[in-house]
Amino acid sequence: MPRFPRRAVVAPAVVAIGLLAAVPAASDEPVLSRPHTVAHFDLAQGQTPESVVAEQGGSVDMSFAFARQVVKVTRERRVRVLATLPDESHPRTPLVSSPVTHGLARAHDGTLYVNYATGTSRTGVWRIPAGGGSPEQIAQLPADGLPNGLALDERHGVLYAADSALGTVWRIPQSGGTPTAWATGTELSGLPSATGFGANGVKVHKDAVWVTNTDRGTLLRIPVGTDGSAGPTETRATGLTGVDDFVFPGHSDLVLAALSPSNEIALVAPDGSHADVLTVQEGLSNPTSLAVRGRDVFVASSAYFTQRDPNLLKALLGAHFSRS
Repeated sequence: MPRFPRRAVVAPAVVAIGLLAAVPAASDEPVLSRPHTVAHFDLAQGQTPESVVAEQGGSVDMSFAFARQVVKVTRERRVRVLATLPDESHPRTPLVSSPVTHGLARAHDGTLYVNYATGTSRTGVWRIPAGGGSPEQIAQLPADGLPNGLALDERHGVLYAADSALGTVWRIPQSGGTPTAWATGTELSGLPSATGFGANGVKVHKDAVWVTNTDRGTLLRIPVGTDGSAGPTETRATGLTGVDDFVFPGHSDLVLAALSPSNEIALVAPDGSHADVLTVQEGLSNPTSLAVRGRDVFVASSAYFTQRDPNLLKALLGAHFSRS
């Protein structure tokens, strides 16, 4: 695999091999510039950022996995708790043991949806009112599963939850109700010889559901049929070691992916080639997820493995990439 300078585009060479084919050849604009940490969190309080979504005006909403909280981080760097998920006195959460809040999705009206895993009947999707308030469970998922990434398709009124333990993508009515095992298969399952984490991040993009598999280091695309059913799973990229969540920074199939153990953000091209564009040198500490609003890119770092400095980083996306 070719290697390229971090946060730099050598346009003719890059376009020649297709890594950044969606970027005009005349551009030598960095993929990400001005990276800086905008908030630091308290590891001792369980403030391990897992999922991040961006709002208008520069604020972001985040889930703190082990604090069981969903919070708002304002552009003034203030942290406000929007909701705390109920404690579970006897958790049996697969793969992680403790109760954890994972994937977060936000509707246009500000309503938040979050995955909560406990190993009990509380495992499932919870809804939080716009502006914060008491969380309500709207769908129960299997207690032996680990719902991780969460994506909302408001156009069709459904949520997709990636289950890392069961290797399943669940489809859930946005209004709540009975989940459907929408997609399964080897491509979504974890490896017993590795961490056991299979399907992890999930996004809806261009009439398809895209999913990462942490153990297999893959980015997958699952077409959505006209009747809402899942089409055949396609592998779009491999070699993404320890991949967690990801985001589409523009309209094309270019992806920014969080490679958590190696403290990297990778740019993944439509042909599957990839190169790192942020590293530990910019302040990453086991990045788990990303969000884009305009040209602002937010990266949440959990410090799961480093056990040092869970944080929120912000960078500026190159103009050509946001239009791609």
